[in-house]
Amino acid sequence: MTYDTILFDVTDGVATITLDRPEVRNAFGAGMGDEIADAFRRCDTDDDVRVVILTGTPPAFCAGADMRAGAETFAKRDESDFSAAAVPMPAWEIRKLVIAAVNGHALGVGFTLTLQCDVRIFAADAQYGIVQTRRGVMGDAYSHWTLPRIVGQSAAADILLTGRTFDGNGARALGVCSRVLPSDDVLPAARALARDVAVNAAPLSVAASKKLLWSSWDMSADEVERRETALHHELMGHPDAGEGVMAYLEKRAPRWRGRLPPPS
Repeated sequence: MTYDTILFDVTDGVATITLDRPEVRNAFGAGMGDEIADAFRRCDTDDDVRVVILTGTPPAFCAGADMRAGAETFAKRDESDFSAAAVPMPAWEIRKLVIAAVNGHALGVGFTLTLQCDVRIFAADAQYGIVQTRRGVMGDAYSHWTLPRIVGQSAAADILLTGRTFDGNGARALGVCSRVLPSDDVLPAARALARDVAVNAAPLSVAASKKLLWSSWDMSADEVERRETALHHELMGHPDAGEGVMAYLEKRAPRWRGRLPPPS
């Protein structure tokens, strides 16, 4: 696929997907969802990609839906054609760590897309919110599933139902993100974390832990224990389990041999 709305780069094991419609503050539209999904699929199947960063061309991360169509922005769609998912492949399906480097305003779908990522780093002085109830629609991109699990029911209701906006410190107080930094520091911080994980975390271990982490929300404690045990048997039987220990003891970077199988 040729990308018109995003930039895609892979350097030193880190893939960076940049929302790139700066003339409209990276508003979501013009096929952006399909392009992001295509980039996500590439990241999932490329062994050279160990970590994924999702960010935006400054000064925004994503201003939300492209509303240049005015009153027709949220006009009724063909029911066989439309999905509120926004991106056909959500970030949690990538078998690698996905970091949202939210370096500017993230509103509406721009905000809900970040909730599909594993780690979120927010700019302190940007504005955030799921504002759709103030536009006559509602939160999308699985936000009614992701957000309550990230921040709890009460905070999710505050964000989803009021449609209010808040800055990065407000997002951290609500429990949405793990770090809040000046906007210029967000992407460098994400890259530093990504490079560290790309070198030091075993790909098979990350993939196993991520899949269980996202699916465990619907499991009992006993089911999680059984799945953890099964995955340990798989991982402990792989040479990377020995390599990780020896690299630590010898104070050197590990040389991981494990490769992810084709997606099922």
